[in-house]
Amino acid sequence: MQTVVERRKPEGLLDHLALAITTCGVGYLPLMPGTFGSLVGVAIYVLISSAFSSFRYTPETVEPETLVAGIHAIIMVAFVGLILLGVWASGRSIDLLGSGDPPEAVIDEVIGQLTVFLFIPFATSWLIVAAGFGFFRLFDIWKPFPIDRLQMLPGGLGICVDDVGAGICAGACLSVVYAVSLWV
Repeated sequence: MQTVVERRKPEGLLDHLALAITTCGVGYLPLMPGTFGSLVGVAIYVLISSAFSSFRYTPETVEPETLVAGIHAIIMVAFVGLILLGVWASGRSIDLLGSGDPPEAVIDEVIGQLTVFLFIPFATSWLIVAAGFGFFRLFDIWKPFPIDRLQMLPGGLGICVDDVGAGICAGACLSVVYAVSLWV
């Protein structure tokens, strides 16, 4: 959905912050800003995954189940925070970028790509990470029903939520591929 809105110049720190978050540093790149945004999501996942997978614990101090539950809780709180931040920033950036769903807005791709990786454990192979990237790009571009309807929501919600939906579909496909890869 590409609605045109009257464009205004950024005024103040919050406008500039919203643009920085919305574009993630790659939204102004030509040709494929959504793909570049997805790659930012992959990079974030790889950094977090390598940080958590290199973490060592001793069973005497922390039970493994407690550690895993704590890590998952931290990830989910951070993820929900990122969604809220993305909805706010992209909603505020609509009139700054002059479109209801501006191509420069890639925070939605970052969020959607990270959604995919919630379906698999950390420290998986590069092949699985590449498959997650491919599945997300497929569902993000294709936008099958009901994902296509989600982008009709108002403001930043419409910009971000359809990518979360695409990420859920892609994550479900990736979890099947990951499970099959364990058996093969």
